[in-house]
Amino acid sequence: MLNKLRCFLREQKMLQPGDRVICAVSGGADSVALLFAMYLLKEKEQITLEAAHFNHHLRGDESDRDEAFVRSLCHQFDIPLHLDQGSVTAGKKGLEAAARDARYAFLKSLPGKIATAHTADDNAETVLMHLIRGTGLKGLGGISPIQGNVIRPMLTITRLEVEDFLKEWNLSHVEDSSNGSDVFLRNRIRHHMMPLLRQENPRISENLSQMALRLREDEKQLAKLSQFDQLPDVSQLAAMPRSQRSRILETFLKRNGVKEPEQTHISLAESLVFSENPSARAAFPGGVTLSRKYERLVVLQEVPNWESCVLPCPGEVELPGLRVTCFPASSLVQTADCFTVHPQGEILLRQRQCGDVLRRPGGSKPLKKLFIDYKIPAAQRQQIPVVCDEAGILGVYSIGVHCDRAAASLPAVTICFQKTERKGE
Repeated sequence: MLNKLRCFLREQKMLQPGDRVICAVSGGADSVALLFAMYLLKEKEQITLEAAHFNHHLRGDESDRDEAFVRSLCHQFDIPLHLDQGSVTAGKKGLEAAARDARYAFLKSLPGKIATAHTADDNAETVLMHLIRGTGLKGLGGISPIQGNVIRPMLTITRLEVEDFLKEWNLSHVEDSSNGSDVFLRNRIRHHMMPLLRQENPRISENLSQMALRLREDEKQLAKLSQFDQLPDVSQLAAMPRSQRSRILETFLKRNGVKEPEQTHISLAESLVFSENPSARAAFPGGVTLSRKYERLVVLQEVPNWESCVLPCPGEVELPGLRVTCFPASSLVQTADCFTVHPQGEILLRQRQCGDVLRRPGGSKPLKKLFIDYKIPAAQRQQIPVVCDEAGILGVYSIGVHCDRAAASLPAVTICFQKTERKGE
């Protein structure tokens, strides 16, 4: 066992000379074996060794017994020990997950590298759990050998090898009575599925764990191919292999507030990529809304509503994300964001209304059709100011002037739009 552990440490480049390694020790067989193996290797690996134990108080006197055992073990070999405790209650993911979260919160608060005693059997059980619940390549990769400052040096070692190691060194350990219960899925797999699989292949744990480690490397390479600074266009995403596209979309969702995207969320994002609706949108956990803007996928920002208002001339008005100014014209300007007109009476800024028509050089069209022609996303159309006076529409921001209202001579007034940052962006 010792040689396999040391080979895996080096293969995965888990340690450097001078590292401070803190073994997570529950008192069970696996963690005792890990602690003592690292104790035997500490001089060769040139590391300092410590231990850590978290008392969840889930099993009454038995939990206190485990803590006392770990104290005694560390005292016997003069290994510094970090202790913590806490009361754990079941959260949304259950008691087992809540206990794990509390334990890792303590471990990750400690300075140094945290070594945990996950074995090949643990890795095999994890792969089967993911298969039962539904998974992809990432789930088939099982337990990560290195995760931040957490290292798992025993993923190639079986429980049988652990038991032989403890016998060889005459080391005792404690048993967790909850491991005998079939309440948890992992225990049901351990007690019922794994024995059947071992009848077919006694090396099933090693084989599944090695498979997981290889698939994890494949996943790592695919993830590298899926890195991006800016999300590719919809047409580029659609042309990609699904393995690459799904990873890009998963990363995009994570960056924008979907903490743990599941396969259903990634598939939903893919449906936007292939949607025939250029303004399609979908809701995701965390209040995130993803929308098509023709060739782009974007996260919708909540835009505050605004009411119709008078535009003084000379003067200016602040709208969400826009500053609108009106001033006496010194020259004739006709662009999408700035146009010169002869207004009649007050100038009004309002949202589009049913029946709005704008005449452009190509002819008159309903404003709704013009928005589509100009590829303005549906979610933004109500936010685009329409400029009117007593005689009708003068022009529309981002499209331009109504051809019948464009000034042909001075004096006249010019109306301009300038983008501004919205509060909170």
